[in-house]
Amino acid sequence: MWREYLNVNSVEEALEVLSARGKGARLVAGATDIMLELERGVRQGVDTLVDVTRIPGLDQISLDEDEIIHLGPLVTHNHCVGSKLIRECAQPLAQAAWEVGSPQIRNRGTVAGNLITASPANDTISPLMALGAVVTLRSRSHERIIPLQRFYLGVRETVMEPDEMMVDISFPAMKSHQSGRFIKLALRRAQAISVVNAAVILSFSPDDEGSKNNRLVAKAAITLGSVTPVIIHAEEAEKYLLSRALTDETIEQAAKLAETASQPIDDVRSSADYRREMVRVCVLRALREIASGSNSTPVPENPVLLMGKNETVHQSRLFSPSSHTEKYSSIHTRINGKAYTFSNGFRKSLLRLLREDAGLIGTKEGCAEGECGACTVFLDGMAVMSCLVPAARANGAEIQTIEGLAQNGDLHPVQQAFIDEGAVQCGYCTPGFIMSAAKLIEERPHPTREEIKMSITGNLCRCTGYYKIISAIENASNGEVVRD
Repeated sequence: MWREYLNVNSVEEALEVLSARGKGARLVAGATDIMLELERGVRQGVDTLVDVTRIPGLDQISLDEDEIIHLGPLVTHNHCVGSKLIRECAQPLAQAAWEVGSPQIRNRGTVAGNLITASPANDTISPLMALGAVVTLRSRSHERIIPLQRFYLGVRETVMEPDEMMVDISFPAMKSHQSGRFIKLALRRAQAISVVNAAVILSFSPDDEGSKNNRLVAKAAITLGSVTPVIIHAEEAEKYLLSRALTDETIEQAAKLAETASQPIDDVRSSADYRREMVRVCVLRALREIASGSNSTPVPENPVLLMGKNETVHQSRLFSPSSHTEKYSSIHTRINGKAYTFSNGFRKSLLRLLREDAGLIGTKEGCAEGECGACTVFLDGMAVMSCLVPAARANGAEIQTIEGLAQNGDLHPVQQAFIDEGAVQCGYCTPGFIMSAAKLIEERPHPTREEIKMSITGNLCRCTGYYKIISAIENASNGEVVRD
């Protein structure tokens, strides 16, 4: 694990640390990838983590006068999902962000982090490459702009230097004569890595007013994920589509050409042969949806984010940078409205800090990999997986656990509803479900059944008790709670 954890409050401070520490330092925002990499020994030689999550203004999505969309380095997947601009002018990116993990993961994981991790299975790389994205890298001495297509050298390898920070992601906003889709195939509907993913963006002639399947393709971008060491363009398929209408024959041939571009491997998720066939199927589906104007995976206009009432990331204010080492590791935080100071534990996860140092054992450890949701807590107002949050991130933050939901001796309506409905079985997963449901009801007091299901996609129940859980959340939101 790391030996030093720094909370900084400016880009300049972050770059200075990178310049001084070199390869031994790593910037973290969501930390959802690097926490696992360090635990598993995948990422070697990282001694210093530099937390940039409290730097103001880096979580913005904007459109400039040239109709270029800019994503700041702290823009999360849920920021993209919740952005009307992204949903309307970069639909494939919104679809990809919606497919990432769970609400808790999307609240922490950043798009920049997804790009930098450089896994060929990462979802947002494919649409951003299809959109023609470029990234801006900055160090103390220089700034350079790199097309995303040239950013990758191999699996988990990029052109970034140890002293550089990704400070911007930009791409042209899609126009009315363009249409795109992102299709993901995974082993389950949520919390799953791509077996195959594909992003397709087509441009038609602005002057051609016919239906999409009769208009001629003026430009095509087809990108494929999880089928080669890096995300690739299906170049032959892109060339084939030019100056052609989206007839059934054209769509089928383009999908076959896309299949030939893939060079997948056999692994635990899929065989190579299956992946090749699924490339064809995913591209086929995307092209058919573009031709018909349908959308099999729409992003809701009002998506469930588990961010609370304001549906924005709440950044706890950092008045001055903080350093946490073995010699000085004081963490000052508030948990359930009470001030805490911890003199050690900075090398732990927030989950372990809560259980082992704060003595708050209601938050459970199930997988310690962000898969089960048993460790869900609220960090600065948002639902997060505490097993993937470094403990030192709690410095200056506001945290709420399952122990803090009851008020003045009265259980939270969701807690009472779980009792009334008999939604508690073995009970191990229950705190995480209750935390997710409580944040959902805070966000929207009367959610639909589909919204309830979406809110708990990051929570697993091994007793298969979902029917009672959903009913309990429905009853809590409808005020149908029985009290003794």
